[in-house]
Amino acid sequence: EGVRRAMEERNEVAELMRGPEAGKAADYANYFSSYAYLYHQKQMLTDASRMAAYRKAILGNPSAFVGKTVLDVGAGSGVLSIWAARAGAAKVYAVEYTSMAEHAKRLVEANGLSGVVEVRRCAVEELEESLRVDVIVSEWMGYFLLRESMLDSVLYARDTFLKPGGALFPNRASLYWAPVAAAEERDSRLRERADTMADFQVFSDEMRGAHGIDVECLRPAYHEEQTTYYLKQAQWLELDPDQLLAEPALVATFDLYTLTLADAKAVRRAPFSFDVDLAHVDAFAGWFDVAFDQADRDAGPLDAPQVLSTAPEAGYTHWGQQVFFILPDDDPTFAHASPTRGSFSISRQHAAVRLYDVEVHLDGFPDGRVKHLAWELS
Repeated sequence: EGVRRAMEERNEVAELMRGPEAGKAADYANYFSSYAYLYHQKQMLTDASRMAAYRKAILGNPSAFVGKTVLDVGAGSGVLSIWAARAGAAKVYAVEYTSMAEHAKRLVEANGLSGVVEVRRCAVEELEESLRVDVIVSEWMGYFLLRESMLDSVLYARDTFLKPGGALFPNRASLYWAPVAAAEERDSRLRERADTMADFQVFSDEMRGAHGIDVECLRPAYHEEQTTYYLKQAQWLELDPDQLLAEPALVATFDLYTLTLADAKAVRRAPFSFDVDLAHVDAFAGWFDVAFDQADRDAGPLDAPQVLSTAPEAGYTHWGQQVFFILPDDDPTFAHASPTRGSFSISRQHAAVRLYDVEVHLDGFPDGRVKHLAWELS
């Protein structure tokens, strides 16, 4: 048990960012590189909900910033750092790992704040450990909150640099899970899989006819590969609120002041129960919200608390909702379950620290059996 807990408390992201150059280069190519492009930053900067929540949280709570030292983790274009300076911060460290740091420097200078905001091009894990700050701001959330594992870097910064009584913006996050009607979207993916399997038949005939090679032994593996690609990976959708079949279940809440690395890596067997028959459920959907409502772990509420929600009823955000399709079951005894009841789990992949697996165990069947569903959040 002690060994397992030690593994869960390892900060693999910090180890990666301070490790061999080959590992850092691979991580940059797979994760960081897209954030170096202005078009990607523009997508986030034109997300009205995102921008309004951060702007109001920072500029609406000047007492949390006046005269303070602020650390912006994953600063991107530097907009949050600019707002922190305008809220009265004495010093802001804008830490950005990609070449976007050069654009952030230009933006800071163009807005007359280079005397307050210092842009550092590095990983937050590479900063000198003697640095101490009063406030950490960060827009660290990935799809379905946890994808990309940037939360690890925020927790590292909290534990290494934040003074006692310091503030986190945001300070709380929640995950939601709900059944949805998405037959059109699911059936479109089923048709795409059928098309690619028809193409495999053409390929098989050509291999046999032109080259004398029988490739039919590969059909099951190809089918499973295409099923994973089209139907067992989470899909980005912008759902209409009318597609929700029940009130969402709150499956996890994270207090960033006390959150451990182990708890950031996995949510295990969170129960849910929806008053709808499984036969009417085409998919599950997940989303999150984050809150800016407490200046430190022991303080009262902020003067102007804010919530950034990515729920369907909250309107567009670039995060959208992540949708997890349910495949039609060949076993009719698994077709009906009322209520749709079970447990939700999400856990980090062992081989890819920025990606997650999502699992559901459904146990609302009359005969007591359990159905297991699994997807990749990749």
